[in-house]
Amino acid sequence: MGQIVSDVTDILNYKENKNAAEKNKKKILSDIESDEIEKQNIVNKVLGAQRAKFGASGMSNDGATEKNVLDRLQKEIETSYENKKQANMMKIGDIKTKKKNILTSILEHLNKLI
Repeated sequence: MGQIVSDVTDILNYKENKNAAEKNKKKILSDIESDEIEKQNIVNKVLGAQRAKFGASGMSNDGATEKNVLDRLQKEIETSYENKKQANMMKIGDIKTKKKNILTSILEHLNKLI
C-alpha cells in the first residue's frame, strides 16, 4: 500500500518536476548563450591586442605569420568554449522527467501481492 501512495505522490509531483527540469534546461541554454557572447568578446579583444602588437612592430596586416598566430589564438579560445558547450548540451540530454502511469504501477504491485 505504501508503494501505491508513493506512486500517486510521484504522479502528482510530475508537473512540478517537469517545470523544474524545463527551468534547468533554460538556465543551461542561457549559460551557453552568455558563454558564446563572452567567447566572442575575448576573441575580439585578443585578436585586437595581437593586431596592435603586430602593427607596433611594423608588420603589415597581410603577413602569413600574423595570420597564423591570429588563427591559432582564435582556435584556442573557441576550443575551450566548444568543450564547455558540449558538456552543457550533454547535461540537457540527461535531464528527463519520467511520468509514471498509475494503472501500470497498481497492476505491478497487485501482481506482487497475488
